[in-house]
Amino acid sequence: MKILVTGTAGFIGFHLAKYLLERGNEVIGIDNINDYYDVNLKYARLLELGIVPHTEGCKIASTRYDKHHFISMDISNTKAIETLFNKENFDAVCNLAAQAGVRYSLENPHTYIQSNIVGFMNILESCRHNKVMNLSYASSSSIYGLNTSQPFKTSDHTDHQVSIYAATKKSNEMMAHTYAHLYGISTTGLRFFTVYGPWGRPDMAPMLFTDAILNNRPINIFNHGKMSRDFTYIDDVIQGIVKVIDNPATSTIDFDTSVPNPSQSTAPYRIYNIGQNAPLSLMTFIETIEEALGTKAKKNFMDMQDGDVVSTYADVSDLIQDFNYKPSTSLQSGIQHFVTWYKEFYKV
Repeated sequence: MKILVTGTAGFIGFHLAKYLLERGNEVIGIDNINDYYDVNLKYARLLELGIVPHTEGCKIASTRYDKHHFISMDISNTKAIETLFNKENFDAVCNLAAQAGVRYSLENPHTYIQSNIVGFMNILESCRHNKVMNLSYASSSSIYGLNTSQPFKTSDHTDHQVSIYAATKKSNEMMAHTYAHLYGISTTGLRFFTVYGPWGRPDMAPMLFTDAILNNRPINIFNHGKMSRDFTYIDDVIQGIVKVIDNPATSTIDFDTSVPNPSQSTAPYRIYNIGQNAPLSLMTFIETIEEALGTKAKKNFMDMQDGDVVSTYADVSDLIQDFNYKPSTSLQSGIQHFVTWYKEFYKV
């Protein structure tokens, strides 16, 4: 199977590409390597895949994997994406490229529209015109917005987002359904819940907290610590994505159009939560990092930030029913793997 993975310099995209290559798939990876966070981490991820990018738009062969090529490319570049699809004849696409970050979307909303809306439209259109019938893509737990009924179910209606980032992910799901309905493209959206682990993003809590603690700086704790998250280890997330890639969405035979389930359709369309199904308090998360580091954090308690939510909790019953799969890595194990990588990578 020849698979396009967008966002392979990113956290989840890097891990997915590595997994697919190690099981023998042919992978074309693309990424625009933007400077939202330290590009040196992005280049380091690519180097792990045997890639040393240079000229934009140039197809680079991996020195580590025979079936891997990388192209520096922005999914919002319509012409470049069209040309790529016309040349490569993909069997499947997993779109993980996006402008990430809830808080950053309050400062730079136009960036999110360009990448997450225009870019995703380019992927959909290219799948349509090149008969790529297997598309999976990143959504987000932030899509649940003001919903306080927990655990969050994919059958819940999600109409009250509280950030532009979340709104773009909701738009992706709606766009995907339209293309599934009109053109028969199998589309599956994956709502990720607070993914963490080695090679993670520097703007997320594990990296922020670990860096601050090791450098004797206080950590910012929002809503005075009265928050909880369904922390999900990266390896568990990759297993969920791969199951979706290997099993494209199909239409729901008994779909009730009078009481429609938002996660299913008469079209080949599905939505899944990928989360631990076991939310933990933010303070427990911090204590686990402290234990792994053997150091206590200095704490700066702050008010809730705009665009954030108090709690996330994934119902993964659909994932269990369809794939007999559920994330299972404990927080203690996952954080220990993360801290070990962090110390090695940053030479602490």
